Amino acid sequence: MDTPLELLGGRLWAFYLSLFHFQSFLSRILPHPIEILLRRFHCLVAVSTWCASLTLSAPPGFPSSGNGLWYTSPGTVWEHEYLPVGNGYLAAMLPGGTSQESTQLNIESLWSGGPFQDPSYNGGNNIPSQHGQLAQDMQNIRQSIFSSPSGTIDNIYELMTPPGAFGSYAGAGYLLATLDTSGTVANYARWLDLDEAIARTTWSQGGATFLRETFCSHPIRACVQYVKSTNVLPPLTYAFSVDAERGLPAPNVTCFNNSTLSIRGYVSNPGMLYEILAQVEAPGGTTACSSVLGSGPPNATLNVNGASEAWVTWVGDTNYDMAAGNAGFNYSFQGPDPHDSLVTILASENLKPTSYSSILAEHVADYRSIMGPFSLSLGQTPDFNTPTDQIVASYRRNVGNAYLEWLTFNFGRYLLTSSARGTLPANLQGKWAHGWNNAWGADYHSNINIQMNYWFAEMTNMDVVLPLFDYFENTWVPRGAYTARVLYNISSGWVVHNEMNIFGHTGMKLGNAQWANYPESNAWMMIHAWDHFDYTNDIQWWKSQGYPLLKGVASFHLEKLIEDLYSNDSTLVTAPCNSPEQLAITFGCAHAQQVIWQLFNAVEKGYAAAGDTDTAFLNSVLSKRAQMDKGLRVGWWNQLQEWKVDMDYPSDTHRHLSHLIGLYPGYAIASYDPALQGGSTVNGTFLNYTKEQVLAAAETSLAHRGNGTGLDADAGWEKVWRAACWAQLGNESEFYKALTHSIERNFAPNLFDLYNWESIIFQIDANFGYSAAVLNGLLQVPDVASIDTPLQVTLLPTLPANWNTGYIKGARIRGGITLDFTWNGGELASVIFTVDDNIAGREREIVVNYAGQVIGRFRTGGGLVVNLS
Repeated sequence: MDTPLELLGGRLWAFYLSLFHFQSFLSRILPHPIEILLRRFHCLVAVSTWCASLTLSAPPGFPSSGNGLWYTSPGTVWEHEYLPVGNGYLAAMLPGGTSQESTQLNIESLWSGGPFQDPSYNGGNNIPSQHGQLAQDMQNIRQSIFSSPSGTIDNIYELMTPPGAFGSYAGAGYLLATLDTSGTVANYARWLDLDEAIARTTWSQGGATFLRETFCSHPIRACVQYVKSTNVLPPLTYAFSVDAERGLPAPNVTCFNNSTLSIRGYVSNPGMLYEILAQVEAPGGTTACSSVLGSGPPNATLNVNGASEAWVTWVGDTNYDMAAGNAGFNYSFQGPDPHDSLVTILASENLKPTSYSSILAEHVADYRSIMGPFSLSLGQTPDFNTPTDQIVASYRRNVGNAYLEWLTFNFGRYLLTSSARGTLPANLQGKWAHGWNNAWGADYHSNINIQMNYWFAEMTNMDVVLPLFDYFENTWVPRGAYTARVLYNISSGWVVHNEMNIFGHTGMKLGNAQWANYPESNAWMMIHAWDHFDYTNDIQWWKSQGYPLLKGVASFHLEKLIEDLYSNDSTLVTAPCNSPEQLAITFGCAHAQQVIWQLFNAVEKGYAAAGDTDTAFLNSVLSKRAQMDKGLRVGWWNQLQEWKVDMDYPSDTHRHLSHLIGLYPGYAIASYDPALQGGSTVNGTFLNYTKEQVLAAAETSLAHRGNGTGLDADAGWEKVWRAACWAQLGNESEFYKALTHSIERNFAPNLFDLYNWESIIFQIDANFGYSAAVLNGLLQVPDVASIDTPLQVTLLPTLPANWNTGYIKGARIRGGITLDFTWNGGELASVIFTVDDNIAGREREIVVNYAGQVIGRFRTGGGLVVNLS
């Protein structure tokens, strides 16, 4: 008989479910009606239903390092409580159920929209016959800006086009694993092991103890869910459903064979085809696939009986082909039916019936090969007595918690490893999204978001970035060259704008210019290409992919820069420009000028290594770089101006720090050199700023920008960007305040970043940006304008008091160098630099700084080891 407490729990749970179904109905007509209420109510339900099974310590099998997330009740709200696994190609979200686990699936290329939905889709571009009119429109716009008393205009609608079938990244449905069990659940726990990239759930029920573990393996391009019991498994059923996947049409679910479900459907009608094959192995038992009769599309289930253990392996793909996004394929992105390739994966030797342990071991080894070269300690003491959701709930900024901060850093690296190694790069939600339509399409916003995703990848020695450049080459370049010609009347190179999908959406998306007018996105991303070469010295990659991408972008901006006819100071500027997501349409935006200056520097630094012999191109870059405005001016309230016209105002707490890009992640401010960047003319007066003046102006701007809780956003990514910038300025107090504020206000119980503190919008860039900000507080090696300029390595620039002891092992810095260092009692203890054996002839001068002093200098050479202990 149920106890009174269990009866109360059951009734509360039933009421919760009724609210959930009511919310599902309302979600079709309202944005997110009562999900926050449901989340709060769930806490009460969880206490009553699961209190008999509360775990007072971390579950058996939880990593002894403390590197994991653990909970004492199943998750109910996807964005707040589900746990993610992924391998880049596939991803899944897990609530950690008991008798039924509802695993939500993702396939990295499953998108609505594009040519699959609308064959006339053209990437949001104008048609060729509009070329002449657009050239005249552009000339008129520039003349209007330069003749305007304020140097601004109201709109540039003539240049914009409707988005068409832009589309959205979409969820792929739910795999339901149901055990025929009954009785009270006890000893429940679920956890995400960040040492092994495995999600696990354990519980006791009906006289048996169960363990379920789920992971997505990169080597086999498949995900696996395993379940076992201390007794023979009760009857187990696998099924598939899209009922909870808002907007996704029901697919055909059939029996591929007696142990495999085939799920075939379309993301929309018409739309992209996808298929999932889910194959079950059940040692000692039997499997049977049976059709389910109904009025809708075909349906089927897999049944397992008498097994000692069982695992389901699922593979999935679509008929999207990134390599078919060019003129030769009519920009169709149309690939073959994925069925044959999925069957091939399931038939591989690595997926034979007795191979679960080998699949698991291969997965763990692969994951550790990516994560293992780098490690960080903040002197944390793991908390094995408090579930992660309670640790997050009790977290307070400034006071902090070194364990949670370390865990959040590691979680960011885990998410990148789990989402970046597919065919496509990590998007606005990594590779985790549910529903047919997601916030901002879960797309590739390229005025901060996709960049922030990869800020820490090179320095933490993660081999995950190459799919990013493949994506540029295949989806940005082909139509981007068309956009350059038709929209900008530029015959060289290529361009894209802020909002990007997987279908080459390169046009300027109709709407407000503050979002749409951002042709510098290509320049910012090419700085990532330069960084990859600068960290790795991979000459072969640089010659074959990195430099050609960079050269195409530089060629575009060489033609796009024009003479400033407003200031009449003979400098070259961008026009029209918007500082990302700011209203003013003007010229010479500081962000654009700094980014393009850094782009041109990368050309000069990488020219010889690429084997380029195009001296006319190089000379043009050097000439226009010398003539261009550098985007650095101190304004009327001692701020660093966001625009060439001094129209900043002190109360602007805008979410973006675009004009401070040269502070972090760039270097136009951080490595400012008066000899190269000085010499600004303001109101006819020639000024030559010192580095101290430029940094002071940047600090003034940063302080006035606020703490990232402005009325325009309150997002996590803006807080961690602020933290990284404060670290670059050496301000430990403000660095830690901004860093901890992001956890307190934006991170959910599952450590997903939320758009604001009550949001059910997951936005992954702050998860990644958090890790980058932590790193920038401990190690700084900003780039420099010339390969001959010494690299300034600064150790422990902003060490918070509660990170008193720690280490970094396996960090990478520019020049192909690995760095290990330790600190103790707040003081640097040991430092070892190890230079790669092959530095491709690129020797660098290194200056090592600590506590305001130079503690070492050396010139790199292949295999050199420098110990500063």
